[in-house]
Formats: sequence, structure tokens, C-alpha cells
Amino acid sequence: MTRRDELAPASRAALRRRGFALEYATLGWNVAGIWVLAVAAIAARSVALAGFGLDSLIEIGASTVVIWELSGSGEDRRNRALKLIGVGFALLALYLLVQSTWVLAVGFRPHHSTLGIVWTAITAAVMFTLAYGKARTGAALDNPVLRTEGRVTLIDGLLAAAVLLGLVLNLAFGWWWADPVAGYVLVYYASREVREIFSGDH
Repeated sequence: MTRRDELAPASRAALRRRGFALEYATLGWNVAGIWVLAVAAIAARSVALAGFGLDSLIEIGASTVVIWELSGSGEDRRNRALKLIGVGFALLALYLLVQSTWVLAVGFRPHHSTLGIVWTAITAAVMFTLAYGKARTGAALDNPVLRTEGRVTLIDGLLAAAVLLGLVLNLAFGWWWADPVAGYVLVYYASREVREIFSGDH
């Protein structure tokens, strides 16, 4: 008997509701973030902020996959959802690699962005909280899809922190290159998740 089978129906239903709530909260925050980041990116001419807005689209896609998976059952459905999240990780790694390399290559120096600093700081805190909730709920449900998507949310939080660090260092010291360098670290993390998902080690 698996851990998933040992849960009482009432407990399972409550955990599923929590999983849905976490994913809908993630969706809502990222939809709002696209608009906020668009305004901040245009005002500051910031490639990092514009790129972070694109990352929000990937997180929206990953959350949608989890909502779809939680709405049904079956191993095939779960495996398909994991593969879709793996594609999301791959797109995120590619986006970070291209953006970081391009910003370093052209030496692009954005203007300061108070709105960008405030939004990325709050987003980092929100994403870390949601990632923690998804990890605990996914573990309780023994649901690898929710756990894996929680790591997408964790990367989103780490990326927000990296963008925030870049914005602050640019403001304080003119270190425009800090954000793209931090992006390479996240490329490695996202690439590792892709390997684990498609190798079945999840």
C-alpha cells in the first residue's frame, strides 16, 4: 500500500483543495506580475525585468498543468503532466541562458527601477512561501507533479531574488552585470531538473 492510498478520503480532499489554492494563488500573482513588470521594464529599459515577465508566463503554464493533473487521476495523466513541467523547466533554462548571455555580450545598462525593486522583493517572498506550501502538500499527497512544479516556483523565487540583487547592485554600485551572472546559476539548476524529470528520477 502506498502512502497515497493510506490517506483518508477527507484528508486527501483537504490536501487537494490546498493544492488547488496554491496553484490558483501562483496563477493570480504571475498574471498580475506580467502587467507590473511590463510597466517597470519599459520605464527602466530593463532587459532583466522584461525577461522576468516572460518567466512568469512559464510559471503560469506550469501551474495550469498541475491544476489539470489535480482535476483527474491515473498514472498516464501524472506522467504526461511531469513531462509538460519538464518542458517548462527546459524553456526556463533556455530563456535564462539566452538572456544572460545577450545582456553580458552587449553590456546593456538599464535605468534604475524602484517599482522593479519593490515588485521583485515581494515576488521572491511570495514564491518562496508558495514553493514551501507546494513541497509540503505534494509530499503529503505523494504527488510528484505538485512537488516538481513547486521547484518551478522555487526557481521563480530565486530568479526574482537574482533580478532584485541585480537591480540593487546596479543602483548602488553600477554593477549592471550582477543579474545575468546570477542567471547562469539558475540555468544549471533548471537543467538538472529537466534531466531528473525525463530520466524518471522524480
